[in-house]
Amino acid sequence: MMDKILDETASLQIAKQIKSKAKNHFDNAYNAALATEGAIYVQGFLAFGGKPYKPVEHAWIEASDMPDGTLRERIIDPNLPHLHKNAQELYYFPAHRLTVEELKAAVEEAKEDYPEDDPLPVYGKQPYEYYGDQMLGPKEYLEAYNLAEAKCKQLNQPNLN
Repeated sequence: MMDKILDETASLQIAKQIKSKAKNHFDNAYNAALATEGAIYVQGFLAFGGKPYKPVEHAWIEASDMPDGTLRERIIDPNLPHLHKNAQELYYFPAHRLTVEELKAAVEEAKEDYPEDDPLPVYGKQPYEYYGDQMLGPKEYLEAYNLAEAKCKQLNQPNLN
């Protein structure tokens, strides 16, 4: 599960810097990764209480530096302004991490191999795992999805008190 803290301030700053757009999670994270020194691009799932009551495929970046110079692992989500949730209500479940160099290479390869398709998200090597009839990518996606799904169920349990 999430062991990194969501940096709200940095998330809002990068969202503004890259002109983050609603419903463009992967592109926003890609642009944030390119604009953030030392960033790692991450794809996985986001869990929170309320609709759609299930994990949402999502992308964000991770960094291990703080503005004051200290080292601390943190999540920077350029999609935060579009989520309409408080940072404390969001749970991130990573499935796939790419350095900026790996990300650029994967996007270029996808553009060459499948020019008619969007190059993001990047799913990595086959074989892919399936959840129902939805292909999720390598087994790390299924593992992250299952963890996020359990968190969604926990967050959406009716309050029995």
